[in-house]
Amino acid sequence: MSFDFDSLVDEGAVKAALAKYNDDAFLSIRQNRLESVIAEMEKRAVDVLILSLGADLPWLCGYEAMPLERLTALVVTRDAQMTLVVPELEAPRVREMPELFDLLPWKEGVNPFAIVSGLVGSAQSLAVSDRMWASALLSLQAEIPSAKSYVASSEVISPLRSQKDEVELLLLARAAHITDHVAESIFAGEIGFLGKSEKEISDEISRRLIAEGLSKVNFAIVGSGPNSASPHHEPSSRKIEFGDSVVLDFGGLYNLGDEVGYCSDATRTVVVGEAPTGFGELYSVLEAAQEKARTSVNSEMSGAQSDALAREVIAEAGFGEYFIHRTGHGIGIEEHEEPYLVVTNKEPLGPFAAFSIEPGIYIPSKYGARIEDICVVGEHRGASLNRSDRSLHVVE
Repeated sequence: MSFDFDSLVDEGAVKAALAKYNDDAFLSIRQNRLESVIAEMEKRAVDVLILSLGADLPWLCGYEAMPLERLTALVVTRDAQMTLVVPELEAPRVREMPELFDLLPWKEGVNPFAIVSGLVGSAQSLAVSDRMWASALLSLQAEIPSAKSYVASSEVISPLRSQKDEVELLLLARAAHITDHVAESIFAGEIGFLGKSEKEISDEISRRLIAEGLSKVNFAIVGSGPNSASPHHEPSSRKIEFGDSVVLDFGGLYNLGDEVGYCSDATRTVVVGEAPTGFGELYSVLEAAQEKARTSVNSEMSGAQSDALAREVIAEAGFGEYFIHRTGHGIGIEEHEEPYLVVTNKEPLGPFAAFSIEPGIYIPSKYGARIEDICVVGEHRGASLNRSDRSLHVVE
């Protein structure tokens, strides 16, 4: 893919590029994705792909199924025929694209699994959504006796979704820019911390994310004082005190018109009034680790090698046992998706992967800190989509 990588950090350039995308452009993108899926199915000897709940479905056809007990299934055959089987009451939600897929609503009282079976025919090797409910999979297996093997759809689609196309990179960049604006407002003192509860701060961050242009807030973690040592702390009624460290992890969904949304995810750490004893040293180590990982990562590195970039800096400084999670996760339609920057991932990140770089150091019952940016890699080098300041800010 020929792409001006540096333009992703230019908010004006990203807005201008996204303004050029229309329905025809997205149809062409999805047709290209279908071609890639068919090639992957052939490579892996998968006869039919059945997508239900989860992000694979909207990535391919633009429709996101509601998590209902009624079956929604996109049936994709090796001859590039796609049929979207949906409950009749959900059909009005579908943006029809007859050039891409046939729409087949089913009525109450009809067995939708029998409909899917008719589309599958005598196929023997099926790939089904990772997130398909077990009850739906068992019903499918009962209706498709010809099937000899089942694999997760991620085996077919994750290698494709991991390598973002141009519009996905632009959407991720736009989501990151919006989230940066909120981080910058925090540093500018627009949100008072002292004496407010974590929940109040979380609510205010969420409000600002929507006001800046996100369509949905996925999370707004606020962990203060000893709660900052809990990476996924749920904002509580605890009042923020002078001398607290506060971890702020927030992000949401950016939608371009009616298209599927793409996620943002950023973490910054602040201190209220002044840093607690020993916190400055901890933060300096963390900042160095995050900078090394963010500026050194490239597409040829494995997830494990990328994880080690930050982990080694933290371990050498004596904080290794307090870095208790992976360095990062992929991001796109989902907040967490492949590739994962973790010791067990030996696969190269690959060109045009998008992922977080978010090392953290957490001293139990005392305090913690994390710095997170969303990064992308081109054919070789990487770049951070988030540009808000990463240094330790003092807020009031």
